[in-house]
Amino acid sequence: MKISSVYKIPADKYNQQLASALKQIPEFKEPEWAMFVKTGVAKIKPPQEKDFWYKRAASILRQIYIHKIVGVSKLRTRYGSKKNRGMRPEKFRKASGKIIRTILQQAEAAGLLEKQIEPGKRAGRKLTSNGKEFLEGIKERKEESTPKIEIKENKIEKIEKIEKELAKEIAETEEKVEEHEITQKQADEEIKQEVKDDLSSLEKKTSSNKEETRLEKLKGGLKEKIDVS
Repeated sequence: MKISSVYKIPADKYNQQLASALKQIPEFKEPEWAMFVKTGVAKIKPPQEKDFWYKRAASILRQIYIHKIVGVSKLRTRYGSKKNRGMRPEKFRKASGKIIRTILQQAEAAGLLEKQIEPGKRAGRKLTSNGKEFLEGIKERKEESTPKIEIKENKIEKIEKIEKELAKEIAETEEKVEEHEITQKQADEEIKQEVKDDLSSLEKKTSSNKEETRLEKLKGGLKEKIDVS
């Protein structure tokens, strides 16, 4: 017995693929008010998820495929949640019927659903033959091995490139540091030489000054002797 792809593929992956397929159907269109409306009284904010409308539509169609005939009331219970009531215990509240009813109407307009109003049977909506074929036609996307290898190779190439760039930058910084050290040493030596030159010139000046003072003292002594004589 062949298992349908609706049961074979995990629910989250199936709903994502079905949602992307529903985007291609013109009857499925997110209303302008959808971004301002909460999905139920238990929620605090409207749905913030991207492509929420198509994902919820995909989930509803999958529920109808599994349960055969489903009404709005049952779907409201399915998508309900507990309401936070502060200090009081949480209480379950049904989901809003507006979003569910609009999605069902869009699916009915697209020819995927039809109403079940036969006496003695459960009322609601069920999938048409086209709807069943459409849902069963959603197949699992098989990931090929070659792209993964290519992605890994690309990652390795990027890592190697980054390593080379880092090694180059490190070598350049080391060269700059060495050049800076050499220039610093040269500057220190030049300063030392200048200091030595200044000291030698000062010594020469001081020695010349001493000699001048000595000569002046001798001249002064000779003058005194001449005056006395």
